[in-house]
Amino acid sequence: MGNGVPADFFETKLSEAKIHFERALDCKHTEFDDLYPYMIEHPQFFWYKRYVAWSELLTIVKLCEQLGEEWQEQFSQQQVDYIQKRVMSSKVLDYWFETNDSKEHVS
Repeated sequence: MGNGVPADFFETKLSEAKIHFERALDCKHTEFDDLYPYMIEHPQFFWYKRYVAWSELLTIVKLCEQLGEEWQEQFSQQQVDYIQKRVMSSKVLDYWFETNDSKEHVS
């Protein structure tokens, strides 16, 4: 890119957002825990933490699309489908790591 942004900038940001979302799905420590340590005591915390990570991932994907940067190669086809639908449904939460590519999980 000729605008001073390193060539791998978006690839790195996308990878970081994916890792952040996956750690949130697994209820592992993320940057969010450091920002809001008091929320761990509240039951809605994990839902909110996942929502924040999902929003971050969608934002990076949207930027990649607007700038013509490739983003799909870091994800399985099933994950790409989830991202393109943009809604963090129970299927996303339950089957993000699923290796079974049957259509029943994607529809």
